[in-house]
Amino acid sequence: MNRHALTAVKQDRSFPQVLPVRQRAEVINRILARRLETVLPDAMRASGIDMWLILCQEDNFDPVFTTLIPMDTWCPILQMLVFFDRGGEKGIECINISGTNTHDLYDRPYRGQLEREQWPLLCQIIQERDPKVIGVNIGSVQWAAGGLTHNLYSQLVQKLPPEYVTRLVSAEALATRWLTNLADDEVAVYEYVVRLAHAIIAECYSARAIVPGVTSTQDLEWYYWQRCADLGLDLAFKPFFNIVRSEAAQARYGAADQIIRPGDLIHCDVGIKYLRLNSDHQQWAYVLREGETDAPAGLRHLMAEGTRLQDIFMAEFEHGLAGNELLKKILARARSEGVPNPKVYSHSLGLFLHEPGPLIGLPWEQEACPGRGDVKLEYNNSFTMELSVTGPVPEWGGQEVRLGQEEDVVFTREGCRLIDTRQVDFYLV
Repeated sequence: MNRHALTAVKQDRSFPQVLPVRQRAEVINRILARRLETVLPDAMRASGIDMWLILCQEDNFDPVFTTLIPMDTWCPILQMLVFFDRGGEKGIECINISGTNTHDLYDRPYRGQLEREQWPLLCQIIQERDPKVIGVNIGSVQWAAGGLTHNLYSQLVQKLPPEYVTRLVSAEALATRWLTNLADDEVAVYEYVVRLAHAIIAECYSARAIVPGVTSTQDLEWYYWQRCADLGLDLAFKPFFNIVRSEAAQARYGAADQIIRPGDLIHCDVGIKYLRLNSDHQQWAYVLREGETDAPAGLRHLMAEGTRLQDIFMAEFEHGLAGNELLKKILARARSEGVPNPKVYSHSLGLFLHEPGPLIGLPWEQEACPGRGDVKLEYNNSFTMELSVTGPVPEWGGQEVRLGQEEDVVFTREGCRLIDTRQVDFYLV
């Protein structure tokens, strides 16, 4: 990895440097090695699985598989990864039975692409190690933990000796811990990713991208997408921008009007995927009217209330709590402290956008989310702090405005904190 480049990025608050592809591969592969060394043993032992099989095929990858291979490789035909817990300090044995070049991250007893040779070798490896519990990705709650196809599961059952078929179990708990628990090095890299995501939003909410009375929200969506493409970044999801305006302005311009005008609020929901980590943000800009130097006081008050709800959100994180328990605690405290109409709908974030860690509410569900909301909080889990407040804006005739915000946070042994910064004032256009 070019450490000087990454250090320079951290020091430059204007616009973060985006690493060249070769250096991205170095970062990703270094982090993967660290994850295999630290995150994987903990995940396997906590779930009670001593062998984990990842089976998938070219152009139809198991979601978990994509997090277990180097960036700079090609994955032809049948993929077989085997993880075996040798116990104690011996750690996890990582075995690759395929033509995929996994560099020095895995042992490679076979490097060909012939399925008729791969299956017997897999069975031999299993018999030699005699695992007591064999995990496969057939999860029923988390989509990310259910990537084993029916075809490959059927082949596995047919080819394994019968005594090992009875030892197959769902690896959902294991896959969940692997995907949600970040290595310490990864948390540091995440700060860099989120800083870059914030910088792209700031550029969209500037005169470089917006001409009031001319630019539409669709223009902003394409601007954001093109900017990411020009930087060589993947989108976490399709970018979204919309206008929130006073009822008087709505009556004047019509409900279908999407041209950004003075007096409008602009809201975004956007994210990038960079160095295998996702960002997810909702932030706001206000378009100044002639003579204005800031957003109306009523809107600024709502922003401050949203910040107060964010503080409560982060303060209530506690190791071992389920997502549903967190939701209950956050909302109870927010209501008792007078936060106006609080709603929380936060999800895990990291290697995937919406799964598979604890789900903390949904926009339409503020009581409990069975299944996904029952997942428990672990250290080095990251989330979107996605929430909203709703209240009247006097300058808009008392109109009720819902202000939804979303910032990225991480929970460590020191508590829940922002990964980078957060919006506390409106961008002004």
